[in-house]
Amino acid sequence: MKIKAGIIGSAGYTGGELIRLLINHPQAELSLIHSKSNAGKPISSVHQDLLGETDFKFTDDSSALEAGSIDVLFLCVGHGEAKKFLEETVIADKIKIIDLSQDFRLAHSSQLKARSFIYGLPELNRNEIRTAKNIANPGCFASAIQLGLLPLAKMDLLKDIYTTGITGSTGAGQSLTQTSHFSWRANNIQAYKTLTHQHLGEIGQSLIQLQTKGKIDLNFVPWRGDFTRGIFISSQIDCSWKLDQLVDLYNNFYADHPFTHISQDAIFLKQVVNTNKCVIQLEKVGTKLVIHSALDNLLKGASGQAVQNMNLVFGLDECAGLKLKAIGF
Repeated sequence: MKIKAGIIGSAGYTGGELIRLLINHPQAELSLIHSKSNAGKPISSVHQDLLGETDFKFTDDSSALEAGSIDVLFLCVGHGEAKKFLEETVIADKIKIIDLSQDFRLAHSSQLKARSFIYGLPELNRNEIRTAKNIANPGCFASAIQLGLLPLAKMDLLKDIYTTGITGSTGAGQSLTQTSHFSWRANNIQAYKTLTHQHLGEIGQSLIQLQTKGKIDLNFVPWRGDFTRGIFISSQIDCSWKLDQLVDLYNNFYADHPFTHISQDAIFLKQVVNTNKCVIQLEKVGTKLVIHSALDNLLKGASGQAVQNMNLVFGLDECAGLKLKAIGF
């Protein structure tokens, strides 16, 4: 019996990635592809690379939600829209929800009516995810930064953290803005939301979940890059541990997590684009430790991680449908 899946907000980048993953998932069946603005149109009219891959059409009929005829619902709508949708829509209690917005990521906002959301970073909350009914999928920057810092938090090694990170244009979503046009992005770079990025709350929440001592001060400067997809993070802290001790710490921490890998060589975006992987590299100069981490913002940073969470919730192989290959050179 295959898992019947539905997507709300399926015309955007994360919705498109979910469609691609689910139509090729060995144990899932895509049953609802919802989009009010594209109802009746073929999926390939929006996601043109899917021409010949599926005959599905978008629909604005959500009756399957009240009837309970699907098993899991992915919410790929804008921030604030997920909570609104759940408040306004009757959804059968049996349907599990995986929300890709930021609406339920923080502890104070993780409750809605009778639904309670678990923060869905498998490398942090895998056991809780396995028994959860509703998942708040992490943010893309948040995933990359946390995966670089969680082993240090477990050892109470975090205090002052200075982080920079660069993301591709797909991180801004599919709607056009002044800074997402090709003519603006090409051969260009810009810092934005300096020290105020919306993912800081969920990152801090996760770090103190593991670190029991001392205050953590995270200073984050994000950058817009002139490429389409991927995130590259560099975090710097003071640390007295030797590099080989730190590498052992990271390897042990992620030993049973199939998508997070520690590299002894310099890492780069092409290692992770079009995969559900996060790769991490450590560098040490004196007492300064730099943690580099990279992932695909649309996969491990969004839709791939959502499918990884679905696999865990339904007791499947965590890697089912997610063994993709990176783009070659």
